[in-house]
Amino acid sequence: MQRYKLIVEFDGAPFVGWQRQENGPSVQAAIEVAALAFCGAETTAHAAGRTDAGVHALGMPVHIDLPKEFPDDTVRDALNHHLQPQPIAVLKADAVSSEFHARFSAKARHYLYRIANRRAPLTLDRGKVWRVAGALDADAMHEAAQHLVGRHDFSTFRAAQCQAASPEKTLTSISAMRHGEEIAVRASAPSFLHHQVRSMVGTLVQVGLGRWPSAKVRAALEARDRSACGPVAPADGLYFVKADYDPL
Repeated sequence: MQRYKLIVEFDGAPFVGWQRQENGPSVQAAIEVAALAFCGAETTAHAAGRTDAGVHALGMPVHIDLPKEFPDDTVRDALNHHLQPQPIAVLKADAVSSEFHARFSAKARHYLYRIANRRAPLTLDRGKVWRVAGALDADAMHEAAQHLVGRHDFSTFRAAQCQAASPEKTLTSISAMRHGEEIAVRASAPSFLHHQVRSMVGTLVQVGLGRWPSAKVRAALEARDRSACGPVAPADGLYFVKADYDPL
């Protein structure tokens, strides 16, 4: 048995999320079916993050166990062949120790949220960004976001169905920067609560629109109450960027 670390890119639009479910296609199931077609053996795909329906990935670490050792490039190319025509691509495959775990070995996770700040409807980026028509002050969003950095009880920004044992998380960094018509919100932490990034982004957009003062973000955090959160940002603007690990 040989374990492989995969770096996977996918468009989350056609999927019910990463995790295998009975109510529709998942990224996890697609990779498992591709691995079975490649080597004739069943395997379970484990990912660094469990993305929701509609959430995308630029570089999701995944591990699978195959019945024997293959060249890394063969694993990548064979999986990509069997994944077609689904919008999933294995960018890289590396043989790793059986001690490596895509989820439990991760030291940090990094997300990007894309906001298209424009009046015109979306064409090329439809389903890939959140369009906000009203003028957004990215600097005000960035300033307000700094209230969230550090270790806190993030109950306000936690989905009701979140299964995490504790609402306490350490947000390492969060930023909001404008690039033309697009505002990129980037967040990094060892781990996140369910809907935490989308909840934080939705709240920061209220600041950007001038509806909330910066101090209200701090007050919302300290309330530790879901009802204090701003509207949750839609899934289609969220991307899992990468995860960090100790050297293999």
